[in-house]
Amino acid sequence: MATPRATGSSRLSVDDWIEEGFAIIAEEGLKSLKIDRLCDRLGVTKGSFYWHFDDMQSYRARLVRAWEHLRDSEHSQFDELGDVPPQERLSQMMSALVSAHHWTMERAMREWARTDDTVAASMRAADRRLLQVVRQAFLDHGFSPDEAELRANATFAAGVGFIHLSGPTPSPREAAQRERFIDLMLKP
Repeated sequence: MATPRATGSSRLSVDDWIEEGFAIIAEEGLKSLKIDRLCDRLGVTKGSFYWHFDDMQSYRARLVRAWEHLRDSEHSQFDELGDVPPQERLSQMMSALVSAHHWTMERAMREWARTDDTVAASMRAADRRLLQVVRQAFLDHGFSPDEAELRANATFAAGVGFIHLSGPTPSPREAAQRERFIDLMLKP
């Protein structure tokens, strides 16, 4: 059993529960996300869970909102790359999306989205926003709107594929392949 994190006057926060839920999803998959598993990993009783959440459904809804917020803040960083040359911008975005920090959760959330309409809607909204940023990079590189959209869609789809192909640690070979792919997509 885990060492209790809530001792004395120190209580777990909602963020502690969210963080642990993300860890379970990333490490063990959505099927392992259960109240007992959360409590065991945090070293607390179910009463602590129910202090913060009404039930597992409300907890999962909170996880989805936290994921939306996390993705929004990541994507807003991409919006700030507008002055960076398109090739470097695309490279930075792709590197961030397949980073060890990001890829495990991204894959887990995409799996969850396959079985949950709320998660799927959240994922689609975030994907549309990211797709627009990628499209803008191609427009800024000089492609026509139609060509930029086609290349953005292909790059986005390949990016999701790169996420699924990523290993637990960054690989120089994978990074080189991503850079070659970006070079290919930027050719007239």
